[in-house]
Amino acid sequence: SASSPKSKEEPVGNGHEEKENNPFAEYMWMENEEDFNRQVEEELQEQEFLDRCFQEMLEEEDQDWFIPARDLPQGMAQLQQQLHGLSVADGHGSDDILSKSNLNPDAKEFVPGVKY
Repeated sequence: SASSPKSKEEPVGNGHEEKENNPFAEYMWMENEEDFNRQVEEELQEQEFLDRCFQEMLEEEDQDWFIPARDLPQGMAQLQQQLHGLSVADGHGSDDILSKSNLNPDAKEFVPGVKY
């Protein structure tokens, strides 16, 4: 009896050996090309959605931070600069304050939380 063509292991015209189940196996995804495209599109849309959510989260986080240059009105920023320029004591009136003081200079140093 003649052997069937499937038992031969000679390459056929397309370069594949006939013993493969389906010589078009590597092209079978094309059969479901619409499904494949839809799946890839969904994955891209999902990634884009995640990127948008992440960006919104970062923007919300930025709004929670207090940045004087951005969050204070312009007049306030000038006022803040003026305040930085001021010093607490100018050194001239400090002797006068000490002479009027009625605090005990020999008292123990105050330490919060310690009872005497």
